[in-house]
Amino acid sequence: MNRMVLKSKVGSDGVLHLALPVGVEEADKEVLITVEPITPKKEETQEEWEAWVDSMAGSITDPTFIRHPQPELEERDSFE
Repeated sequence: MNRMVLKSKVGSDGVLHLALPVGVEEADKEVLITVEPITPKKEETQEEWEAWVDSMAGSITDPTFIRHPQPELEERDSFE
């Protein structure tokens, strides 16, 4: 049996109902179910985003990391 991830919502009655067909060949096998709440993502302000981007500067500490040469930029049409 392969690992499966299923998103579901707890009902207003506080009960989580799951229906997960796995096939007859998986009958009579034990499974482990883990319930993990999804925390809503906090909206970031522009200043918080810029602070995070700034904090990434210099974060690659691997001395063998190199930036390969970049090709010349192609000439693009001007839409002015």
